[in-house]
Amino acid sequence: MLDVATRYEFATRADRDAAEADMAWEERGLPPTVHAQLAATAERHGRRAAASYQLTAGPKDRNETLTWAEMLAGANRAANLLRSLGVGEGDVVAYVLPNAMETLHVLHGAMTAGIVNPINPLLEPEQIAAILRESGAKVVVTLRAFPKTDVPQKVAKALESAPAVETVLEVDLLRYLAPPRSWIAGMIRPKNPASHGKRVLSFAAEAARQPDRLTFAEPQGDRVAAMFHTGGTTGMPKLARHWHSGILYNAWLGASLLYDEESVLMCPLPLFHIFAVHPIWMSAVRAGSHVVFPTPQGYRGEGVFDQFWKLVERYRATFLITVPTAISALLQRPVDADVSSLKTAISGSAPLPVELYRRFEKATGVAIAEGYGLTEATCLVSCNPIDGVKKVGSVGFPLPYTDVRIVRDGEDCALGDMGEICVSNPGIAAGQTYSDPTRNRDLYHDEKWLRTGDLGRMDEDGYLWITGRAKDVIIRGGHNIDPAEIEDALMAHEQVAFAGAIGQPDGHAGEVPCAYVELMEGATVTAEELREFAGSRIHERAARPRHVEVLEELPKTAVGKVFKPDLRRLAIARVYDAALADAGVAARVAEVVEDRHRGLVARLERTGDADDAAVARVLGEHTRPWEWAEGHALAAS
Repeated sequence: MLDVATRYEFATRADRDAAEADMAWEERGLPPTVHAQLAATAERHGRRAAASYQLTAGPKDRNETLTWAEMLAGANRAANLLRSLGVGEGDVVAYVLPNAMETLHVLHGAMTAGIVNPINPLLEPEQIAAILRESGAKVVVTLRAFPKTDVPQKVAKALESAPAVETVLEVDLLRYLAPPRSWIAGMIRPKNPASHGKRVLSFAAEAARQPDRLTFAEPQGDRVAAMFHTGGTTGMPKLARHWHSGILYNAWLGASLLYDEESVLMCPLPLFHIFAVHPIWMSAVRAGSHVVFPTPQGYRGEGVFDQFWKLVERYRATFLITVPTAISALLQRPVDADVSSLKTAISGSAPLPVELYRRFEKATGVAIAEGYGLTEATCLVSCNPIDGVKKVGSVGFPLPYTDVRIVRDGEDCALGDMGEICVSNPGIAAGQTYSDPTRNRDLYHDEKWLRTGDLGRMDEDGYLWITGRAKDVIIRGGHNIDPAEIEDALMAHEQVAFAGAIGQPDGHAGEVPCAYVELMEGATVTAEELREFAGSRIHERAARPRHVEVLEELPKTAVGKVFKPDLRRLAIARVYDAALADAGVAARVAEVVEDRHRGLVARLERTGDADDAAVARVLGEHTRPWEWAEGHALAAS
């Protein structure tokens, strides 16, 4: 077994290959479970800081830091509590929580006693209920009523439609406040909702009664540890299952290639999202790193963006964990603190526009390493090398023990050609990805490689490029939106004949929902009226279309299906033309063409004396490539 401190250089493709060639994955000798890894880290780094958390964003506000020994004790109490409530190896514990120390304890405790099911607290009650029914959760952990949050109320409503849930454990955030704030919060606390008839207990009180060592023997064989939902904008959630072995693979990657016990990771990402849980937190669990979670809502927290650089200075963060939408917001604030401790920013969840990358590096002196992962793969697939050449716009090298194939029409593509990205690695349980077995049909290439639904290519240096999606999913700031919900809402209008929803380019969120409609003969409804009509029927704000446009006829296939590639071409042309016009750049989109290597490419023509650098600055805000129609290629590709 390798020492847990063993790390590999990660600067070139050769470094990546050397780490993989060192020994077979099966010979690595990792602990059998996540809890066993946590225990090993607590033994090795027990007195070192594991996690820091503060309820409010001020750089001098009250915070809490737990060591690895304290983190293990909290996980043990949570696991013992859940076992006392009847949670067994195959039972599911869901949590609907913002970030907090208790969230980490529940995460580990549920994985140890049974199976954890993190749920996005921003979802509506109907969506939360659908996930609880799909997972069959026996216990739900959520917030006690607290000012400025409606999470308890939404969960209470959801529990009315979740018959399998027996017990609700409530986490009270009041303990993180000091007087006089705690007095004020206590006085204005809303009434606790309890319309569901479930047994309700205090998480803190019940956990405090438990020993800080496990009272039961944890099964040592590999088993399902977690279920993460994908999407969440429809009533039919998909739950991806994650095995202990796959989670520990992600942990091994982070600890072997990126982090060590001296690393401090600033992670304002939510602990219901796989990016924060596996590649970040679980990597820290293996490496003994220190992770900082500022405010319950992370980047969404009040004052976080305004205080962000001072928080980096406070904790002397070395790694910034981020997403493109957060980078865009951060660049609107001055770097008003000492951020010299930062080594690297790691971005994921959505494509990163080239211009954002350049502006961030100029403002902070820190380069961004963009990576790629999927919930269905237990996350990590590839990453730009931390210490090597970062090809801006690519998602880097496939990581050790990850095999990527680019497939088109069932065959491997030639180098550089575009096809569907198919992945095999220790995080993928072929044939068993989703909890619903019917969803696993046709999900794999050659019965082994997960079909990601993303289109991409591999270049001659071994870097992976994502060029589009075979699936229709709209990704807004890393959040998956099912276009069917938007289309269904529009089709409910009696004057709409056809509707097609896609993601249009957006410099902040990567893409936002938009829709094109074809009306019935004689219809009088306007595009704005349809946008309001659809918005009133779509529960989740993020899924409401930003733009609705009426076409005389939607493009369709030979069998009458709306042909969405043509809609994407229309959206790219419209958005790019508007951006160029707003910036006063004398150019426009002549056409949007399909490129075998890069996907959809906007071809521009000059309408005056257009400056190449100005065009690059404007369109660099977006992830889709462009070039001059007359052949002068200057593309974000």
